[in-house]
Amino acid sequence: MSDMLVQEFYTQNVRGEWRRLVKDAYRRLEFDTTLYFMQQYLPAQGLILDAGGGPGRYTVELAGRGYDVVLLDATPANIEFARRQVKRRHLQERVRQVLPGSIVDLSMFPDATFDAILCSGGPLSHILERQERLRAISELVRVTKPGGHLFASVMGRLSVLVVCLMISPDEIAMPHFDLLRTTGDYLGGHGFTACHFFLPDELREAFILPGVEVLEMVGLEGISANHRKELNKLARDGTLFPRWLETHFATCTHPAVVATSEHMLIVCRKG
Repeated sequence: MSDMLVQEFYTQNVRGEWRRLVKDAYRRLEFDTTLYFMQQYLPAQGLILDAGGGPGRYTVELAGRGYDVVLLDATPANIEFARRQVKRRHLQERVRQVLPGSIVDLSMFPDATFDAILCSGGPLSHILERQERLRAISELVRVTKPGGHLFASVMGRLSVLVVCLMISPDEIAMPHFDLLRTTGDYLGGHGFTACHFFLPDELREAFILPGVEVLEMVGLEGISANHRKELNKLARDGTLFPRWLETHFATCTHPAVVATSEHMLIVCRKG
């Protein structure tokens, strides 16, 4: 049932999701910080799986940077949109495949297929069953080459509680808020689709697997989290904004910042 809710939500929001990561300076923090940390660890070239890549924002960016990419997503509308974006940008040689499928079952790929894996934003968060999430992570590790890197981001639990305080405080008295606070699970019906919101320790523990080394934990919105208006205003200042970005990258791996960010990124290496 949750899979159907998620597909329905993203079918209705394909264009919004395509624009979301570049909509304004605040939203670009998630996108640019993910790419910043990928740049630290990716080889100069290689094959990347964009797992749960939605309408293809990261796929076309990485292909444009010279990487070979396979995009996998469970929502047919995302697949169709991504294929159009790849063709529009003449990236067909770099984007080898745009495939329908779930990150829970990557059996279409042999072991050790990819030099790196990106699973960004929502795919792991949209799997409500814990065992299914762990299975998805195991699959992502399986298809990564030895020495390859995994970059996975999820939605943060503490930040979404703050969002309730800021924009919908009446929800604090509702049963779904208790479930969200205590388990991280949100079943949908109040402005967003079914989702599991993570705590940092929970994310880290999920990736503690044989042969997997956790290298980084990152708060993608950093200390700017939930300050969209202020950050976008500052972005108009050509002197102060670069200084703020320096501060962002200097602090975004601090455990307290990771815990309170809207999205948190884990970077791992497969031994």
